[in-house]
Amino acid sequence: MTRVDGAERLIAVYRRKAAHYDVTSRLYPVPGYPQRSQRLRAVRALGLRPGATVVEIACGTGLNFPLLEDAIGPGGRLIGVDLTDAMLERARRRVAEHGWRNVELVQADAAAFAFPAGVDAILSTYALTQVPECGTVVAHGAEALVPGGRWAVLDLKTPDRTPAWLARVGVAAVGRSASLDEWMRRRPWEAIRAAMRAGLDDAAWEELCFGTAFLAAGEAGPAGEAGPGGPAR
Repeated sequence: MTRVDGAERLIAVYRRKAAHYDVTSRLYPVPGYPQRSQRLRAVRALGLRPGATVVEIACGTGLNFPLLEDAIGPGGRLIGVDLTDAMLERARRRVAEHGWRNVELVQADAAAFAFPAGVDAILSTYALTQVPECGTVVAHGAEALVPGGRWAVLDLKTPDRTPAWLARVGVAAVGRSASLDEWMRRRPWEAIRAAMRAGLDDAAWEELCFGTAFLAAGEAGPAGEAGPGGPAR
């Protein structure tokens, strides 16, 4: 499958999901999963202050927008990026309903998105592992951060040392949109972790819910520097 084919498939999947996504996402990945509290932890990992500029990659319908808006206030700037037009239309309605005037919505493939310079924070929740170039997305975002700016990724993974057959059953049960075999073979969480370590300082990795999810976060170093092994910014 080519990159374009994969993007078109994801668009088709999320166009079908968009109308009911806010309801069905409460059951994701399984009923009772502490998704709301994990989203809150991811937002708190950004260390946001009033007036900050935040980019959310794969923002979907804007479920994280209230949390982000509470942190940055009306003087901040929120840029929501998503691949699917139907999801962004739902996000646009949410923005209008709340009267937020500091939100910009961009339809773009995360792998091709040109991060604006001077970003204070970047967030992605339950989506980035579906992007084959997820490590590249993290690296590009890290380069756009101001010194001290933060990147946080919350997503799913398979627990370490899980038998392949059991992992397939679990992944199928939560309904990942990407090909199960392709997603498991890529192990995208490892690419995200490596990119965080390479491009950011103080890269932290926390496994959640018995290793079925993770929260990765890191901070941009001083101007002209990068994380261990990363390019100078």
